[in-house]
Formats: sequence, structure tokens, C-alpha cells
Amino acid sequence: MKSIRNVLALTLGTIGVVAGSVALATPATAATTENGVCESGEFCYYYNSDEQGSMADLPAKVSDLGNNGSGACYKFKTSGSGQGVCVKNNAASVKNRTGGTVSVFYNSGYEGNTDTFNAGTSGNLNSLVKNENASHRPALASGNDYPYRNSTPPPNTYVAEQWSFYKGECVSFAAWAVVSRTGRINFNNSYGGVHWGSAINWDNAARQVGIPVSTTPKVGTIAVRNSGSSGHVAYVTAVHSNGTFDVDEYNFSIGHGFDHRTNVSRGTASTQFDEFISF
Repeated sequence: MKSIRNVLALTLGTIGVVAGSVALATPATAATTENGVCESGEFCYYYNSDEQGSMADLPAKVSDLGNNGSGACYKFKTSGSGQGVCVKNNAASVKNRTGGTVSVFYNSGYEGNTDTFNAGTSGNLNSLVKNENASHRPALASGNDYPYRNSTPPPNTYVAEQWSFYKGECVSFAAWAVVSRTGRINFNNSYGGVHWGSAINWDNAARQVGIPVSTTPKVGTIAVRNSGSSGHVAYVTAVHSNGTFDVDEYNFSIGHGFDHRTNVSRGTASTQFDEFISF
């Protein structure tokens, strides 16, 4: 009897180990792009407004909607108006099922006019990219993600962009950062019915429309320098224990170009910032 019990115990123990191993080895279900289901982790386009018509479920980042890596364009998959049509330059609305803010661009390679959608939101593309959508990607926390980085004008040549600031200026990059990185407001040069204009005006404009302004830098705030004839603005990317902070900016060290500065301090000198806008 003892040997039978031992055999039974060993057998049952082995079965338990095998069953446990099977349970542990079962992977979580992952989203399968281009299967006609808008799943978690995907960015989905619709042929018609209001998430109607045929849908295409795509990865969170696509640099060219006209090239899926096999020499063909990404296409609307599901039944309905637009099925089989290329997604590039043919989408009217989107659904963002990724975990972060995603920007849709007018040009391939993440350049040109944009529209931005927070995580878990959906809606119609704005007039700048509706049926003119060429690429999309998650908004960056830091780096030169400015969509006009390769088309900034030479000095003294001023060309307005979609937020009604001049391309290559610090205010244009800051506006882009507010829209794409914070994903909180559809910011522009007349936001709240106030003219924001030069950088030196931004803190007062923010106060007029009820946006908090403080002397404490935080990640995601817009740093403002109120000295000089026009002032300067930048996007805060990090704050350190000693009170210094890092910023992304345009038109400071490089004329109409990007730079990332570290360990910046508070103050009114030309290299410092004295106030911070919490969009």
C-alpha cells in the first residue's frame, strides 16, 4: 500500500507541476494589427467622419502610410465605405487606443501640419490633415520632434505655421510642445481670445485665460524668460534635485534651430528663465 500511495502522490505531483507550467507559459493576448479590430495598443483610422466607414487598425507609429514595408500602402480593412482604399490621404477620423498621445502628420516622416489625440480618445481629423494624412507617431517627451525642423526659414524670412506663429521661432516650437507633448489643449496664437505673440508676453497671456503660472519649474511646463526685448520660451523636460532643470528649445543657441540645454537655473539672465506656465 505504501508503494501505491507513493506512486499516486508522485503522479499527482507531476500532473500539478505540468499543469502549473502550462498556466505560467500561457502568454497574454497581444493586439494583432491590420486584422480589422481596433485593439488596445493600436492607432485606428476611419474612412469617414465620426468613426464611420471602413477602418484600418495600425501600429502606434507609421512613418509612411503609403508604404507598409511590402511595396504597398496600408489599406482600410473592414466592410463599409472606403474598404480597400489606401489609408494615406484618405482618412477622416481616428481612434487612439495606444497608451499615450499620438500626432497625425500631413507629410511622411512626421513632418508638416498636425493633429493630436490623447490616449483613449477619438475624433475627426482637423482641416489641416483630414484626407491629407501621411504619417503618425506617439508624441515625444524630449527631442527634436518639431514638424518644421527641416523647413525652417532662413533668418528674417518669416513664414507662419498652423498655430499662427513663425516657423523656427522659440514660440512656434513651444506651441508645438504644448499641443503634442501635453496633449491637453488645442493651443494657438489666439488661444483664449488673447494674442500671445512674443515669448515675453506668454506668462501674462496665460494669466489672462486662467492658466497657472509659477516660479517653480516642472516637467511639461513652458519656461519663460522675461528679459530682453522679446523674451524666450522653452519646454521643460527634466527637473533636478538642486533646482536646475533641462529644456528643449528653438532659436536660442542655433538660429531657427533646435537645442537641448541641461542644468538651467532660474533668474533673469539671458540663459535663465524666471516663470513657468503649467498648460
